[in-house]
Amino acid sequence: MRSVLTFTKRSYSVLSEALGKVPPVELNYDLHEPKVVKHGNPLILLHGIFGSRNTHRSVGKALANRLSRPVYCPDLRNHGNSPHDSRMDYPALASDVENFINQHRIQKPIIIGHSMGAKTAMAVPLRNPNLIKMLIAVDNAPINVVDTGSSFTRYISSLKKSLEFYKFKNIKDVDNELAKVEPNQVIRAFLLTNMNRGKADEIVTSKIPLDYINNALVAGNISAWPFDSNETRWSRGPVLFVRGTESNYVPDEAIPEIGKFFPNFELRDMKTGHWVISEKPNEFIDLVVDFIEKNEEA
Repeated sequence: MRSVLTFTKRSYSVLSEALGKVPPVELNYDLHEPKVVKHGNPLILLHGIFGSRNTHRSVGKALANRLSRPVYCPDLRNHGNSPHDSRMDYPALASDVENFINQHRIQKPIIIGHSMGAKTAMAVPLRNPNLIKMLIAVDNAPINVVDTGSSFTRYISSLKKSLEFYKFKNIKDVDNELAKVEPNQVIRAFLLTNMNRGKADEIVTSKIPLDYINNALVAGNISAWPFDSNETRWSRGPVLFVRGTESNYVPDEAIPEIGKFFPNFELRDMKTGHWVISEKPNEFIDLVVDFIEKNEEA
């Protein structure tokens, strides 16, 4: 079922906090280095909710070699092997990435983000305008929405039931329980990458803090957008928005809002659902390489 997206406004206190300092956590990451290194801005590839540094591993490696530069794939907070923290909103997620860039002395990176990672990527230059070179946002927009069809909380409820009530020892049992709320086996397999399968006699456990993520979802922190284009916008570099035409995350009415925050943007459509990168990785890689090379030569 397609979600119903409704725009909402943010209060002044939320807008002010969005630009403030947030104590960062130190992100775990993988670094994909090219076979031949040439001059060019490094890439940082950010996953979405329930993802990790491994989600787009093959795409990260391909981009490293196609563009002859390093590609960093971090685990965002509360995901993969990065630290767990009860605060999970875009100022905090962006603060972690800003700290990651400074900690590893990455000079003017190009940030690519999908879904939750896209909003995190957008937040970075709004908070620190001189930190990055380019921005590529994949199937998300700088809008605050109410998503009445979200399935993420149902996934968490199912996983917690399997792990805490039934205390399953076999990952197949967890998958069967999850199938009651998600019939798509590919999506279930993706969700189950967040589980510790353990040995045959051990209870399956979660690698990620399901309660922290659930609280963030219920509070609206993941669907939120706590910035105001009257306060901050970014026009110091080119921006690409990639939209899945069979997804509703970037509705037509959001396009003017994109322009308010990122005046130097262009929009490219791909015939996919929300999982743009996973559905058509080769087409996505071609699009990214074309955009980066075109703008670096300009």
